[in-house]
Amino acid sequence: MQALKLCSSMTEPQHNKQIKGITVVEHYFTATPNLTRNVFLVGPMGVGKSTIGKQLAQLLRWTFKDSDKEIEARTGADIPLIFELEGEAGFRKREKNMIAELATESQLVLATGGGVVIFEENREQLKAHGHVVYLHATVDVLLERTAPCRNRPLLQTENPRARLEQIMTERHHLYKEVSDCIVETGNRTVRQVIKSICKQLTQLEKNA
Repeated sequence: MQALKLCSSMTEPQHNKQIKGITVVEHYFTATPNLTRNVFLVGPMGVGKSTIGKQLAQLLRWTFKDSDKEIEARTGADIPLIFELEGEAGFRKREKNMIAELATESQLVLATGGGVVIFEENREQLKAHGHVVYLHATVDVLLERTAPCRNRPLLQTENPRARLEQIMTERHHLYKEVSDCIVETGNRTVRQVIKSICKQLTQLEKNA
């Protein structure tokens, strides 16, 4: 199977194509997982939140949303332009408002922006309204996945590796703090990641 493709300009991986009306991800599950709480995906840029989130939502027959894409749709501007015009502080304010709105929806799989955990208010919203899954990968993997992308403002620097290392140093403990479970995405297929997510969240709900 192909590795995760995470740049928005790329097509979906081959194993995500439809087979007789269902996705290949669905095909590998004998039953749809019976989760009752929203699923919020957190983690650094390039870890696979949108790619995995779309397929997880399809498996659950829930709605998928990407908070960055929702902000772009609401403002009519892409993320790099928002950063250019309003700075990171302006973008974070919009992000905080969007998270407060989206978190209260039901049967939702939400891919959040990499910096969503910076503010305590965002973390509290996510924890209060669903399961939070920290998708993790090494800096080497993140660097490889984000290299072809030009729509990530924080990586428009002479040393993307150093920037990614800095981001992980600053945010790793926040991702861990807010999460109900941690799932590795490096060198794994979308199906394997989703299987791990569903197994851990199903067990969490059984133990609740």
